[in-house]
Order: sequence, then C-alpha cells, then structure tokens
Amino acid sequence: MSSYDAPTGRAEDSSPATPPPTAVPEPFEDSPARVGTIVWGLVVVALAALLIVSQLGIVALNGTYVLIGLMIGAGAALVIGGLLSARGRDKEAPTRKA
Repeated sequence: MSSYDAPTGRAEDSSPATPPPTAVPEPFEDSPARVGTIVWGLVVVALAALLIVSQLGIVALNGTYVLIGLMIGAGAALVIGGLLSARGRDKEAPTRKA
C-alpha cells in the first residue's frame, strides 16, 4: 500500500480545513415592489427633473412651493398605495378559518 489513500467522498474522511457542505437556501418568492420605494423613487426623479428644468431657465421655480407640492403628492401617493396594498392583501390570504 502507498502512504496516500484516495478520498472516499464520505464526510468522516474530509479534512478539518474543508468546510462542511451547506444546504442551498430556497429562493424567495418574487414579492411586489413596495409602495414606499416606488413613491420615494418618483419623488427623487421629479426633483431631478425640476432641477434640470430650473437650471435650463425654462421655468423659474420657487423651491418652497416645489417642496410643499412634492410632499403633498408623495403623502397622498403613500396613503393611497397603502390602502390599495392592504385591500389586495385582504383578498389574498384570509386569516380566519371557517
């Protein structure tokens, strides 16, 4: 016999430096985008567009009014989106058993 034995592939024969095999986690279900993420993304895009329009000199904007308008619009979108999300969630999974 030689001093080198071929590995058998069993866990007991593996060297301590080799990490144990880990289970591959199951992929998550695709979840829809959150309302808050979409609304705040739109707020950032709107601010960028307004800054570009303002810098080009097409329209003179009052920063206070722009900020107030964006916050009112974002707040309304968050409330409406939350209500629609809650309404859709109630239809999907009933919590009580009949």
